[in-house]
Amino acid sequence: ILRTRKRILTDVCISMRTSESDGKWQKPRISRKSLMKCCLVKWIIASAAPQGSNSADSDLELSMVRHQPEGLEQLQAQTKFTRKELQSLYRGFKNECPSGLVDEETFKSIYSQFFPQGDATTYAHFLFNAFDMDRNGSIRFEDFVIGLSVLLRGSVTEKLRWAFNLYDINKDGYITKEEMLAIMKSIYDMMGRYTFPCVKDDAAFEHVEKFFQKMDRNRDGVVTIDEFIETCQKDENIMSSMQLFENVI
Repeated sequence: ILRTRKRILTDVCISMRTSESDGKWQKPRISRKSLMKCCLVKWIIASAAPQGSNSADSDLELSMVRHQPEGLEQLQAQTKFTRKELQSLYRGFKNECPSGLVDEETFKSIYSQFFPQGDATTYAHFLFNAFDMDRNGSIRFEDFVIGLSVLLRGSVTEKLRWAFNLYDINKDGYITKEEMLAIMKSIYDMMGRYTFPCVKDDAAFEHVEKFFQKMDRNRDGVVTIDEFIETCQKDENIMSSMQLFENVI
């Protein structure tokens, strides 16, 4: 676990350094290794039952859970996970959340374990709200894996739409500078001060000032989803910095 934490922090810091340099953004390759970097996936897989369970067992478990999710075939069609991956994710999800629902406190617990050197509470709150599309305070398994599929294996545009939803804290269809700063500050707070290279106290503010100026093209004080996607796709430094999210999901 300590090696995992160090690797996540190293990946995050590399993303930050690249955003401040002339490094070129490269589209991440889809691989099992990159999948296993995800904190949420690590949490699920660690809780998964032994691999002896077969497909029929998984289908039976899906039908017995209190909040019954969609069938494996339908979830496989809706996501970019294989049937075997969905089975493993479901076993772990069921073990951790027997009711079939995950709540915000669980998210906070997950991220406090992976980032013990910082305060992950606020970031976990924002991330939970991005997954909780129904705004009912809980996340079903199917919503959980559909969101993970976008984040880990979606197209660039799909990931940017998801990131916009994360930044849009009040879900009014616009991102304000205050909302962007709140998200960035929560990430820096979660990482803690014991990162290498050291992160300046005003780094989040500088980050947002630079990005928001580029994104708010008509200078109306808010960023629309079209402005967000178009600016990100045209700016290699912003795209490089967006990889930060892939390392803290």
